[in-house]
Amino acid sequence: MASSVGVVPSIKPAMRPKTATVVKADSQAASGAAPAADVPPRTMLHIANLEKRFKSRSGEIVNALTNINLDIRAGEFISIVGPSGCGKTTLLRILTGLETMTSGVARCDGEQIDGPRHDVGVVFQQATLLPWNTVLSNVLLPAHLKGDTSEAAIKRAEGLLRFMGLQDFARKYPFELSGGMQQRVAICRALMRQPRILLMDEPFGALDAMTRENMNLELMRVWSEERKTVVFITHSIPEAVLLGDRVVVMSPRPGRISEVIDVDIDRPRNLHTMSTARFGELCDRIRTLFGAQSLSVSSL
Repeated sequence: MASSVGVVPSIKPAMRPKTATVVKADSQAASGAAPAADVPPRTMLHIANLEKRFKSRSGEIVNALTNINLDIRAGEFISIVGPSGCGKTTLLRILTGLETMTSGVARCDGEQIDGPRHDVGVVFQQATLLPWNTVLSNVLLPAHLKGDTSEAAIKRAEGLLRFMGLQDFARKYPFELSGGMQQRVAICRALMRQPRILLMDEPFGALDAMTRENMNLELMRVWSEERKTVVFITHSIPEAVLLGDRVVVMSPRPGRISEVIDVDIDRPRNLHTMSTARFGELCDRIRTLFGAQSLSVSSL
């Protein structure tokens, strides 16, 4: 799928501090204007009473998600954590339009999600780059899929690579890049479509610890400049708290939202944020929820 092609916005040298409760809408972020104090950001993603059931090969009905209710504001960064098999990826696939729900409501900017959308970018756990294409060609893929080989498309792709510090690798092939560099290319490819929403399914899960930390910092920089609405799935509690405005904690299958925790830590954040008392308190709160879930499951 493809979208219109534009010019990469200029990169500002520094990020402005921001609390978890004040978020710019896309149009305001693009203009640089501050939101009016009495006008809350609009709801970008609306999920209500969402249920998802599968039928197994044996004919058994499997409840993957039940009673999911969540509103995500424009420009907000939402982290989702939960145990394996709780339906996090299923929920993300429903939001991408790649999976249908059994019942309930899932809307994007007021429109029911009934298929893939041009204004939604997706980054998976694996970079899934085409090995026979150069880095530049991989980033250009969304434009090429709609037959756009214009100079404007090439300039945008080159600008995104420059934005991510990959301008010197445009003519390289995926096998010549590290895992972290490949994921940066995947993010460039997702941004090539100029999406309003970025859905990320454990994009850094396969990376080593040091590369993962660097990618967290890189993602925060991208988000601060592009100010997309981001839904980020992770198994890492510290990563969820570091990145998110809010953390959605999900229960074991059938997946439910146990609690939504506001991350009341000012931005910009960095790795030193992880050593603060409030950061530790928030992580402990989430671990406590997982502990309570484990006790509940073991008592069945």
